Amino acid sequence: MKLKDILEGCLFTDGDWIESKDQDANGDIRLIQLSDIGDGYFVNKSKKFINEETARKLRCTFLRKDDILIARMPDPLGRACLFPFEENNKYITAVDVCILRPNDKCNNRYLQYCLNSPEIRSIINRQKTGTTRERITRKKLGELEIPFPSLKVQQKIVDILDAADILRLNNKTLLIKYDTLAQSIFLHMFGDPVRNEKEWECKTIEQLVRKEKNSIKRGPFGGALKKEIFVENGYLVYEQFHALNNDFSMQRYFIDERKFNELKGFEVKSGDIIISCSGVYLGKLALVPKNSKQGIINQALLKVTIDENIMRNDFFIFHFSHKNFRQKYFDSNRGAGIPNFPPMSEFKKFPFITPSLDLQNQFAEKITLIEQQKELAKQELKESEDLFNCLLQKAFKGELT
Repeated sequence: MKLKDILEGCLFTDGDWIESKDQDANGDIRLIQLSDIGDGYFVNKSKKFINEETARKLRCTFLRKDDILIARMPDPLGRACLFPFEENNKYITAVDVCILRPNDKCNNRYLQYCLNSPEIRSIINRQKTGTTRERITRKKLGELEIPFPSLKVQQKIVDILDAADILRLNNKTLLIKYDTLAQSIFLHMFGDPVRNEKEWECKTIEQLVRKEKNSIKRGPFGGALKKEIFVENGYLVYEQFHALNNDFSMQRYFIDERKFNELKGFEVKSGDIIISCSGVYLGKLALVPKNSKQGIINQALLKVTIDENIMRNDFFIFHFSHKNFRQKYFDSNRGAGIPNFPPMSEFKKFPFITPSLDLQNQFAEKITLIEQQKELAKQELKESEDLFNCLLQKAFKGELT
């Protein structure tokens, strides 16, 4: 059946267009945003509110428990989760989050699993529009064809997938615990990087980067990287995906040598740090690994080349990723619309605590031990995810029951 036909009262709508002026920090209606939509799970991250009078005036759609929320923007595009909260008339959602309310012939968890399956995700990615702000239209989502067995079969599939999902989530939880331990060590050794209660010397990003041209560089304007210039192979165009996932195996867009030389100021080299400059994962960053493919950053990235005689790359990443640092310097740039990186003039004023290299090295040794354990946990997670995805694929093809 088509997705649009598996509904209660045809409720398949976008979230609401809530501008900053509509928000009210003291309101009792919470605004669910793209950042709350995980890949098969609810993140529960946003902290935006409006008051009830505004919600009624704007004719907002109130969420119900087990509504399916679908992200019409990355990352990943089309990810879906169930809304978990019981309270009625207390939650609405922002534009670019679709609300899907299935009828009583459809198991909500079954439908969520279908939407997150590799097959459906592949179809969504083929039908996306836009380059700088990729999205899937509600109309195209509604036309997706979903395998629709009986409720009894749907429940059986859900029971099998739930069991596999628990194993996968346990491994994810272990990784989170390792990350929490690393953050605790940072806090113990260096304190809060915003309050700086240990009174470390502070430096700006201009004082931390190498004294060379383009050591701090925002990506080119979108018009410089139109789809028609891409070639099948050549110089890699680094994307937000690389920064968001710390995964450099994906290679999607390439430019030829002539275009590379034209945009050489945006070149990415091993040891550079790339930072996401827009979207719900604003400010996520990754270190470009050794032997990475030669290429340039796209318009959604910032590149910095840290002088490791002053600050280690791994210390900079922990500092930049600290929740209090991100909250202080990035929260004001997160509205109901598309969050964007602060102007470069502001970024260049951000203070970074700068302990001695000796202390940074001691911290790195402790983190190395944690990373070794994380690698083992990541392997277990990969195995559990492979199992889950295999079962998901079989379910989608009708081979699981």
